[in-house]
Amino acid sequence: MNILPIPTGAYQEMCYLVWGPEKKALVFDPGFDADHILQSLAENKLAVEAYVLTHTHYDHINALADLVDQAPAPIIVHSKDWEWAFSERNQSPPYYPRPRKPETDNIQWLESSKDWKFADLKFQVLETPGHTPGGCCILFPESQFMIVGDTLFKGSCGRTDLPGGDSRQMTASLNLLKSLPNDIRIFPGHGEDSTIGHEKATNFYMR
Repeated sequence: MNILPIPTGAYQEMCYLVWGPEKKALVFDPGFDADHILQSLAENKLAVEAYVLTHTHYDHINALADLVDQAPAPIIVHSKDWEWAFSERNQSPPYYPRPRKPETDNIQWLESSKDWKFADLKFQVLETPGHTPGGCCILFPESQFMIVGDTLFKGSCGRTDLPGGDSRQMTASLNLLKSLPNDIRIFPGHGEDSTIGHEKATNFYMR
């Protein structure tokens, strides 16, 4: 299993490409810089199998429509986040405009199943609201790593003071992540990767 982090945009949001031997990639959270993401796909000779969104804040989905235009594939997202993703409140000028809605009906809801398979990639969905109503973490159990979006960071956790945030839900979500094995590697939406064990031992919000 391969994972390539791609920092994007003014907030250095982390888009991730994940692929296996079949060279069919999942694109996680394409926040900005669509051309750079497409270049990374081409350099690694990857075809897009699906776009997976941990949540839909502007800095995580601003490149989505451009990518779908040029490399069509299913969009996998929680319905509670999709319903407000392209509204006026989801922007941060001058850095991020309101995201353009992709012109596709090929959308599947993350909450519809715990277990997913695309090509040779298998993952599980953990619903982790708190930062947003439909926030999710994506666990690859065979490879022991997880894309956590803005639910958990190295040394911190996602904000709950933005629209749709909920501190009680965030606490419950962090408690869910604490129940996972210590050696699971986490890849957050901003900053460095870490492990569940390291965050349980050092992260105030995980204590």
